[in-house]
Amino acid sequence: MTATNTTPLAPDEPLPHRKIIRSWTTPFAKRSTAFALLLTVFEFLIYGLAIASTVWFENPIMKIVMGMVTGFIIGRLFILGHDACHQSFTDHRRLNRWLGRLLFLPSLTPYSLWDVGHNVVHHGYSNLKGFDFVWCPKTVEEYKAMSRGQRILERLYRSGWCPWLYYLVETWWRRMYFPSRKEMPTRRRVFILDGILVTVAAALWIGALVWAAIATQQSVWLTLFAGFVVPFIFWNGMIGMVIYIQHTHPEIEWYENKEEWAASQPFVSTTVHLTFKYFGRRLLHNIMVHTAHHVDMSIPLYRLPEAQKRLEEMLPGRIVIQYFSWRWYFKCARHCKLYDYANKRWLDFKGAPQPAFDAK
Repeated sequence: MTATNTTPLAPDEPLPHRKIIRSWTTPFAKRSTAFALLLTVFEFLIYGLAIASTVWFENPIMKIVMGMVTGFIIGRLFILGHDACHQSFTDHRRLNRWLGRLLFLPSLTPYSLWDVGHNVVHHGYSNLKGFDFVWCPKTVEEYKAMSRGQRILERLYRSGWCPWLYYLVETWWRRMYFPSRKEMPTRRRVFILDGILVTVAAALWIGALVWAAIATQQSVWLTLFAGFVVPFIFWNGMIGMVIYIQHTHPEIEWYENKEEWAASQPFVSTTVHLTFKYFGRRLLHNIMVHTAHHVDMSIPLYRLPEAQKRLEEMLPGRIVIQYFSWRWYFKCARHCKLYDYANKRWLDFKGAPQPAFDAK
């Protein structure tokens, strides 16, 4: 097959080189700086309104509800920053870097550390054990070697109820917020500066809420809980769950052998395209249109659906497409506990192979 071939690939044909696959999506890698800036302004406006509502409402339940809404808007801001970090948001590299830092501040994400962990490690080695660390499944031997407390934590992480705890502890705290030398042996000045930047942002956020609570004669602690703690926990749950379902599925394989992993064309075979009813895809800025993103990170989020459609036309039956429902999500969480890398199958916590999985 050549780069100019427009005939869909037969099911029994080997996947072509990544350059050929990327040639199918190249027409969609066109960025609009004006549209990117418009999206940024719009998202920050609704973020400001959401934060203000956690103070404006005096009813505790409404405060918490609006705190959850704020956490969701933080996730939407982060998705824009994710594009900027990939240099796919605007046409200007320096503008992308500074917009990325700005868009990451509400989620308290240090830009440079996310860049290394996500752009270099995750995209460079998706689903390869020993490299891609996010939601990498444990083996039976690793699980048995854990302390009792660690095993309890692993069960909580993979229960389906605690993606917020997983991301907060295993990703944000351990690997992004002033990580130790064990977690990040490479030490760069920009890592420290970005850590300080998000710390200042958190201090200003907390300080503004304290001032607002005093000025409106409300409980400082309730206002901080609704306006800071709830949004931050909700955001961690949102990103933790998004990353989980993008790369965890009974039809998606994990690898521990680099040669085997490379031969699997991982930029196509290790991601899931999640589909939704109604406006679910748009509410998440197309972040679940994930195969096209892994094939070509230069495609902006607002062109991913077109690129994904093209890939699915050219690679019929090769891409895992999953309709999202909460029923499916919890079935997946019950199924995907430990992993047998040699036989490419999921195991339960006792090490027994999981039964066939109905993804509906």
